[in-house]
Parts: sequence; C-alpha cells; structure tokens
Amino acid sequence: MCNISSITEFLLLAFADTRELQLLHFGLFLGIYLAALLGNGLILTTVACDYRLHTPMYFFLRNLALLNLGSISTSIPKAMANSLWDAKAISYGGCTAQVFLLVFFISAELFLLTIMAYDRYVAICKPLHYGTLLGSRACAQMAAAAWGSGFLHAVLHIANIFSLPLCRGNAVDQFFCEIPQILKFSCSDSYLREGRVLVVTAFLFGGCFVFIALSYLQIFRAVLRIPSQQGRHKAFSTCLPQLAVVSLFMSTIMFAQLKPLSISFPSLDLVLAVLYSVVPPVVNPLIYSMRNQDLKDAMWKLMTRCFL
Repeated sequence: MCNISSITEFLLLAFADTRELQLLHFGLFLGIYLAALLGNGLILTTVACDYRLHTPMYFFLRNLALLNLGSISTSIPKAMANSLWDAKAISYGGCTAQVFLLVFFISAELFLLTIMAYDRYVAICKPLHYGTLLGSRACAQMAAAAWGSGFLHAVLHIANIFSLPLCRGNAVDQFFCEIPQILKFSCSDSYLREGRVLVVTAFLFGGCFVFIALSYLQIFRAVLRIPSQQGRHKAFSTCLPQLAVVSLFMSTIMFAQLKPLSISFPSLDLVLAVLYSVVPPVVNPLIYSMRNQDLKDAMWKLMTRCFL
C-alpha cells in the first residue's frame, strides 16, 4: 500500500508488446498529430490572412482551432514518445499537468461551442442586432470567459483529485492520464468527494447542452422560413458543421466521464478517449472547411498564393 507522498510516477497503457507494433502505433499517432496540426494551423493562418474572414464566427473558429491544438498536444506527444522509446512511465507532475490541461482545453472548447451556437442564433434569428450584440469587444469578452471558465473548472478538478490519498497502485489503463483512471487509485471515500465536483460538471455540461439545443431549434425554425433555397443552403452550411462537431464532442465526453463504473472496460474506455480527445481536433477542421464555401475559397487563395 502506498499513499500520495510515495507515488512518483504512473504507468500508462502500452498499445503493444512487440517492437514492430509499437513503431506502427508511433507512425499512426504521428500521422494523426500532423493532420491535426496542419488542419488547425491552416484555419488559423487563413482566418488571420483574409480580411473578409475577420468576423465573429471566424474569430470563434480561430479560438476553437487553438483549443484543438492544445487538446491533442496534451496527450498524443507523450503516447508517441512512449511507443517510440518502449516506455510506459509518466511522472506524477506530468500526469497532473495532463489532467489539468485536458480538463482545461475540453471545458473551454465546450463553453466556446456554446458561444458559437449563440453567434449562429443571433446571425440567423436576429440579423439586425448582430453588430450590436456581437461587436469586437463582446466577442473578445465571451472568448475570454470561455478560456477563463475552462481554467477554473480544471483548477477545481485538480484541487479535488490530487489532494486525495492514492493507495491502489499506479498503472493507468489509458494512454494518457484522465480523471476516472486516477480515481481508481484513491482510497475509500474518494467518490464521495469527487461526486460533488461531478455534479458541478454535469450541471455545466447539461446547461451548455440545453442552451445549444434550444439555439439550434430556433435556428432551424428560422431557416425553414427563408423563402429562397440559396439562402437556406447558406444558413445550413454554417450551422450543420458546428452541430456535427457538438454532437460528436458532447456525446462521447459525457458518456466517458459520467458513465458508471459497472460499464467500465479497458477497450471501451480507450475507444471513448480516442473519440473525445483525438478525433475532434483532427475532424473539426475538415468539417468546417468542407461545409463552408467562404473558408474553402480563402484557403484555396492562400495556398495558391503560397505555391505560385
């Protein structure tokens, strides 16, 4: 038995025992990571370079790309290093940093997606008030609130989890440190303490989900009243990508973090972790660029200007 003062490192999940499969996993993670860097980096560069995209919607999209880069950079590089060097260990401080940063980036992303739903609601349902409600100062304040709320939420979890005595080993059944895995090592009443934080988390996530659902309900009602087919198509092209992102992101993370222990299996936990921490940063740029004609045109102009 050990307590919190005797633990100096955790052991992360090894994807394979043979050297060939470890190198295969390294190559797979490297490809995924580079795709995320390229996609989100391209969105950041395109929005920054094209003055026509200096609007609230693309300002929030640029913040989303930053959060995606931060989220995937928290988990994937360490998993790549472990596969490459045939290692499993992560220091206690490194594990703490991973939990903090993942909660920070994921929470901030959820709050930002909620703000982006509000942006689309105002743009479609109250277009005459768009400039007043979503001026540059208001957008900056809302983005800062999303980042700040994510930070405070992460501090709440870190202060609660890592103050618990850990006495049930240090082998994490995951390729990065996450809250449910760390709680497995804690003693007796840990879930009574963490339960209060989970209630706050469920309230915040549930509130965001209800707000997003109501916003899109009003959006779809307004879009269906648009007389021209071209107008409806343009409205849907800016809303459907975000709705797809929100659906994938919220469904997987809520199930992963709030599911009961009775349905916790290593393979299921691994799939869910990949779905909420790896897939969105890679897929989000593709979804937004494929469905948004203005962004596609700006990206094409930027690439044409760079290579010609």
